[in-house]
Amino acid sequence: MMLLTRLDNPPLRRSLTKHGSAGAARRLASAVGTLSLALALAIPPALAPIAFPPTALAQQNAPRRSPTTIRDTEIENLLRDYMRPIWKAAGLTQQNLRVVIISDPSFNAFVMDGKRIFVNTGALASSETPNEIIGVLAHETGHIAGGHLARMRQELENAQTMAIIGTLLAAGGVAAGMSSGANMGGAAAALAGPQEIARRSVLAYARAQEQAADRSAVTYLNATKQSPVGMVKTFQRMQNDQMFISQRVDPYVLSHPMARERVAALEDLVAKSPYRDARDSPELQARHDMMRAKLVGFSQPPDAVARRYPPSNTSLPARYARAISAYRYGAVPDSIRQIDALIAEQPSNPYFYELKGQALLEASRAREAIPPLRRAVQLSNGAPLIRTLLGQALVAANDKSSLDEAVRELTFGVQREPDSASGWRFLAQAYGQKGDLPNADLASAQSTLLTGDVRLARELAARARQAFPYGSPGWLKADDIVNLKPPPKPIRRQTP
Repeated sequence: MMLLTRLDNPPLRRSLTKHGSAGAARRLASAVGTLSLALALAIPPALAPIAFPPTALAQQNAPRRSPTTIRDTEIENLLRDYMRPIWKAAGLTQQNLRVVIISDPSFNAFVMDGKRIFVNTGALASSETPNEIIGVLAHETGHIAGGHLARMRQELENAQTMAIIGTLLAAGGVAAGMSSGANMGGAAAALAGPQEIARRSVLAYARAQEQAADRSAVTYLNATKQSPVGMVKTFQRMQNDQMFISQRVDPYVLSHPMARERVAALEDLVAKSPYRDARDSPELQARHDMMRAKLVGFSQPPDAVARRYPPSNTSLPARYARAISAYRYGAVPDSIRQIDALIAEQPSNPYFYELKGQALLEASRAREAIPPLRRAVQLSNGAPLIRTLLGQALVAANDKSSLDEAVRELTFGVQREPDSASGWRFLAQAYGQKGDLPNADLASAQSTLLTGDVRLARELAARARQAFPYGSPGWLKADDIVNLKPPPKPIRRQTP
């Protein structure tokens, strides 16, 4: 699971009269040190549907949470196909970029580093055409290609320095005023002024980056002969969401240009695009519709699925969503019947076999799950996530004759997906059933390490190391974990 960071709003204001000017100056100088943290929260999430949050630049002070990420071969392959031409146009084909799917119903996409674009399931499910989501992800690609993360980091450092100097100068004036007995009613404003100036400076810089990413996205779309109209539709949706609050929002405290301004700018670019009337291919639209149906089937309760895909809708996506919903809510026999009908219509679709295997496996029918999963592996050219699922079914079947195959499939899976804690856990179970306890301990150590329990991981690795021959590959891997130093816990400064 991918760990992301959300930041809580730090306390930046303190009373001057209670603690005196010297203490106030120290506290305010310390507070300005957290300016980059505060800037990350200047715009409410609801106002930033396509966000470039600077939150990643201040992670050291932030509490960590672990939102759910979605791993799915079908969706990931589709997004990779969407982005491959865009990344080529942006000159990023050597950067090993990938799109990470976040389980969140809001319409959002963002970057947190130079390797990954995060997109919410809400954005995928609500985008009616491939072009809409491609435009969103092209915008985020513009941030990566433009080096905006590194530049924003430098801008935050510059703003922090500016704010600290301004605050110290203001604090000196406050102290002089207090020593002369002057009225200090404006002291708070004097001390807060430099912070506000620095904050607006960074936000203005962020808005410029957003506009640059918009222009870059249109450039990439033109280079790949795709229409930028989908981007306009997305921003029009943002504009509608902002209409009821736009009169109460100060545009200068937003890290994004106001939606109406972005729409106007994009409409001008679209009018000049020679590909504004281009349409997504029917094949790509069909895959997009299947992706949306899959997300709805897995994320919505049966009544919501039935409203969106009623029985009268006999399209392939509608039947896909209903089959998924049926198995998730316990109607496995009915679900298998529906999936078999899908397979009969598209016998070469690996994801229908994968779904059948998953439904049977989760219904404790592991032996029945193995044949469709083997077929899914074959049709998907050995997709790592599907091979891992097959390995899980082989382990759950508790058949000693299948354990070598289980180890083979799960080893392949963790080699391609080394951050999969569940993959390592199932591999440990496979080794345990075979009686290979050293490798079972080593795989358990890998799994435990990925879940964050460094102490237990080192204990398991130490036990495994004792059983492996000195200097063997297993011994070396176990020794690496034993000697792993856990990262130091961040020092949390308490404000008096």
